[in-house]
Amino acid sequence: MAGILVVAEPQGTGTRRVSLEILSKARELKDSIGGPLTAVIAGSGVADAAAVLGAHGAEKVFVADHEALGTGLAAPHVDVIATLQAENDFSAILFGGTSLGRDTAAALAARLGAGLNSDSIDLVASGSTLSAVRPAFGGQNLVSSQWVNGPQIALVRPNSFAASESGGTAEVVAVTLEISDASLAAKVTGRKPAEAGKVSLEEASMIVSGGRGLGAPENFAVVETLASALGAAVGASRAAVDAGWYPHPNQVGQTGKTVSPNLYIACGISGAVQHKVGMQTSDVIIAINKDPDAPIFQFADFGVVGDLFEILPKLTELVNARKG
Repeated sequence: MAGILVVAEPQGTGTRRVSLEILSKARELKDSIGGPLTAVIAGSGVADAAAVLGAHGAEKVFVADHEALGTGLAAPHVDVIATLQAENDFSAILFGGTSLGRDTAAALAARLGAGLNSDSIDLVASGSTLSAVRPAFGGQNLVSSQWVNGPQIALVRPNSFAASESGGTAEVVAVTLEISDASLAAKVTGRKPAEAGKVSLEEASMIVSGGRGLGAPENFAVVETLASALGAAVGASRAAVDAGWYPHPNQVGQTGKTVSPNLYIACGISGAVQHKVGMQTSDVIIAINKDPDAPIFQFADFGVVGDLFEILPKLTELVNARKG
């Protein structure tokens, strides 16, 4: 067995933040697991990303640069990682819990006959063996799981760890591609870019979220207006998403996304455990709810009891005045 492989996911010419978060955590695990800390970045035009991976702790970075790896399809990525695994025999392979990460990790586990721990929020080393920790029963319990056989493949939720630089540099190795014809059979026939100006929920420094207390889908406008004034992303509770008031990609919580912004403003959200587990690591939580007994006030840093339809417009006005 030869250490940990972190599968870094490209984002434009850089790297998704979750990849840097996992690398930072992997630095803590390296001594127990043994071997070098290695990363792989696969995509189209990704060579420049190797430097930032080295700065976050990777000792060696494999770079696989090919147009077939920039399509967003998992199969070519599986070929690359499976080849690296055959040549290096990594003891653990760690992915970010993104759409591409989930697809690639599942297919890789099936190809290698290995176990996959998904939705991990922590990784703990016990000797050379890892344990993956994930929430269960709506976040009320934590489950620790180990692997029966290697390699130990894990999917890690974004925002589970803090990304920090180590100040190091990495040896960069270009990968000789071995992509099978079968992996090239699927083709991307079109793309719909995200709406310009929208802030990514998982990487936003500020989030304004709405819940069932908004009363109707059209009332999300007051949340969106405040978010626009702050330069924040818009989130939603499960109740709001299940009611069809807001798209699922914006859901924060156990069955949605885990976020960890500097500022989280919860508007009309009761604060059930399902929602709490997705945002409780935010630096500052502000809750606005007309129910003084709402559970969210038990863990919010600041609470405002009142009518959000009176409070949010005034808050937006104050933000715009301060900006002006």
